[in-house]
Amino acid sequence: MRNLTSPRARWRSGNAMAAHDGLPAPVRIWAAQAALPWSAVSLRKLWSRALRETGCPDAALARLSAAERATLRRESAQVWGDDYPR
Repeated sequence: MRNLTSPRARWRSGNAMAAHDGLPAPVRIWAAQAALPWSAVSLRKLWSRALRETGCPDAALARLSAAERATLRRESAQVWGDDYPR
């Protein structure tokens, strides 16, 4: 899986599955289709901020997708090589 070469993919201590299981259902569903390996801590932080600012779960999920697109734009060359289209 090439997405594990992301600079953000690091081994962390703790129970990652328990942290993931503690996320709200919409975030878990989103994470299952994500292109990058997001940590539960990062997702919870992004979700909480987006939900607080928008007040709408759908808008908060859109923010998660926007954050992922921005991360892919920044890190695409490092993950997939310089020839990957941005």
